[in-house]
Amino acid sequence: MDRLTAPPLTTLRAALRAALRGALLVLAATLAACSSTPTADDRATAEKLYADAHDDMAAGSYDRAIKTLEKVEGRAAGTLLSQQATLELAYAYWKTADRVQALSTLDRFIKLHPSSPALDYALYLKGLVNFNENLGILSSISRQDISERDQQASRDAYQSFKQLVEQFPDSRYSADARLRMDYIVNALARYELHVARYYYRRGAYVAAVNRAQNAVREYQQTPSVEEALYIMARSYDKLGLDQLRDDADRVLKRNYPDSRFLSEGVLRPDKPWWQFW
Repeated sequence: MDRLTAPPLTTLRAALRAALRGALLVLAATLAACSSTPTADDRATAEKLYADAHDDMAAGSYDRAIKTLEKVEGRAAGTLLSQQATLELAYAYWKTADRVQALSTLDRFIKLHPSSPALDYALYLKGLVNFNENLGILSSISRQDISERDQQASRDAYQSFKQLVEQFPDSRYSADARLRMDYIVNALARYELHVARYYYRRGAYVAAVNRAQNAVREYQQTPSVEEALYIMARSYDKLGLDQLRDDADRVLKRNYPDSRFLSEGVLRPDKPWWQFW
C-alpha cells in the first residue's frame, strides 16, 4: 500500500466548504417541509437570521454565527432551513475548535434525518472533525509520552468514513473518505509499531511483543508489519523464548525475503509515529 500523508489543513477546509455548498444545494432541490409549518412571519425571521449567520461566518465571526444558527433551528423547526442551519452549526462549532459540540450536532442531525440527501455529507463532516482532531496535535506529540496518547479520534473518524462509503459508495465524498481511511489504517499501524519500538528500547519486551502483535494482527496489509515481526523476534530472543523467536523470524523471512532488518539487524530511528517518510 502506498504511504499516504494527510492533506494540509487549508486543503481540508477548502474541501469542506465545497462539500457544504454541494450538500445544501441537494437539500434545497429535494427536501420538503416535514412537520408543522412555521408562519410566514416565522419564515421571514428565520431567513433573515440565516442570512445574518452567513454574513458572520464569511467574516470569521463563528461564535456569533453559532448563536444565530441556534435561533434559526428553533424558528424554522421542521423545514429545510432548519436542516441547513444544523449542518452549518456543526461546521461553525468545528471552526471554533468545539469538537464535542460539532460531533453532538452531527449525531443529532444523523438521528433525526436518516433519509436526508445530506446524510452522506453529515457522515463525511463527522469523519473530518475527528480526522482533524488527530492532525491538530501533531505539532506537540513528539514531546508527549506515547503511552499517554489516545488514538480514539482516529478510530472514530475511520468508522464515520466507513459508514459513508458503505451506505453511499457513489457519494461525491466517498472517494476522499476512502483515501482518509487508508491513511488512518497506516497511521494506526505505525502508532502500534512506534509503541512497540518504544517498549523494546526500554527493555519492556513483553509489552513490545504485545504491541507488535497488534500491528501484525490488526493491520496486516500495511508496511508496518515487516518491522513488527522483527521486533517480535528480537523481543522473544531477549525473553529467551527461542521457539517463538524462530517462528517470528520464519514468518519475516517468508514474507519479506529482502527485508533490510534481516541484513542490517537494527530498528528504524525512533521518530514520531505519524511521519510517513
